[in-house]
Amino acid sequence: MEDTIMVSTDSSQIRTDLNRLLRRFESCAPDQNTRNYFRIYTAGLISNPSRKNCEAIALSAGVPVRSVQWFLAEQNWDHETMRNKLQKIIAKEHTGKHSVGIIDETSFLKKGTKTPGVQRQYCGTAGKQDNCIVTVHLAYAIDNFHTLIDQDLFLPEAWDQDRERCQAAGIPDEVVYRPKWKIALEQYDRATKNGIVFEWLTFDEHYGGKPEFLRQLDARNQWFIGEVPSSFCAWTKPPRMTMKSGKQGRKRTKPRLVKGERGTIEVQNMLKYSPALRDQPWTKYCIKESDKGLVIWEIKECPIFIRSEPKGAPRDQSFRLIVARNVLNEVEEEIKYFVSNAPPEVVIDDALLAGFSRWRVERSLQDTKQKLGLGDYEGRCYTGLIRHLLLSSLSYYCLQKQWLALSKKTRS
Repeated sequence: MEDTIMVSTDSSQIRTDLNRLLRRFESCAPDQNTRNYFRIYTAGLISNPSRKNCEAIALSAGVPVRSVQWFLAEQNWDHETMRNKLQKIIAKEHTGKHSVGIIDETSFLKKGTKTPGVQRQYCGTAGKQDNCIVTVHLAYAIDNFHTLIDQDLFLPEAWDQDRERCQAAGIPDEVVYRPKWKIALEQYDRATKNGIVFEWLTFDEHYGGKPEFLRQLDARNQWFIGEVPSSFCAWTKPPRMTMKSGKQGRKRTKPRLVKGERGTIEVQNMLKYSPALRDQPWTKYCIKESDKGLVIWEIKECPIFIRSEPKGAPRDQSFRLIVARNVLNEVEEEIKYFVSNAPPEVVIDDALLAGFSRWRVERSLQDTKQKLGLGDYEGRCYTGLIRHLLLSSLSYYCLQKQWLALSKKTRS
């Protein structure tokens, strides 16, 4: 079943389960007062008010608004240890075969100029350039369970270049501009260090279109299957390279193509013109069964070779290009291009199941936005923002655990 049904957020059982979960994080707080605010804040996130900012949470709990703001932005507690501890719990209690890590990002519309990282940039929520912040997330999925396990703010270059502005927003000096794929790689490394094992990693074309990201994952021996843009370039077979100097006689430091060898081509042109794909028949695969029926795509695949480094020679080891065409879309041709480093002996069914799992992080982000106020932070402090994102994810994990337990009872 594709859609996870979240349990009722006014259930007293949720609060009981949430308090039980929070007791496992008491070491992250220096005193009982701070631990009490863990409960106040997370209880506010799962409560009924449509807005889940500090003011609404404080009013719901009957405590001063300033005390909740202080807890989130300034009170002394270790949110990094809390994140690591949550990942270790998931690694221990939700392990098994066919685990998938899913990378995605989301955005939140904001007014003004004070929210950390805010600027006019592409906003997926609005579908256009708008004033917003962008956050990068890592989700974990296995069987019928999925949850968010890490989150970070994308800091635009304009912010990084204005350290006075960063200082006013409480952004530490070590937090600098990094491309989103580098943020995702940092999140992956943290998760694996905390014991989480991903059989697969998947992501959209924004990340798959960065060859260095793919090279870095492959160097970590992590299987992945990620979408790439139709303009992604590679070779269908390794070209001949040479270190011979050109007419100038200058000694070369990097190999170049032998005269007459073709350069890389876009994957969309491989499908149209390369015999490796053009002459290959489409093969139908049932990806999964959803509430709307079977999800069926036609597949072609072939080995491809990307550069070993930017502007370098092709890698010795090939990746797999998987082209998928939606059989059920009768309105227009829908084609996805995936690249995977899984060896040829790995059956394509397993790869496709992972590659088409991105709906799970999309659903997680949608649920935490709509039910848990993921985007409702209204402060001007970086620490407060990061803690709000973390506590939203922790609350969502609690809800997902309860839903999983209820679904098991229903099936038994």
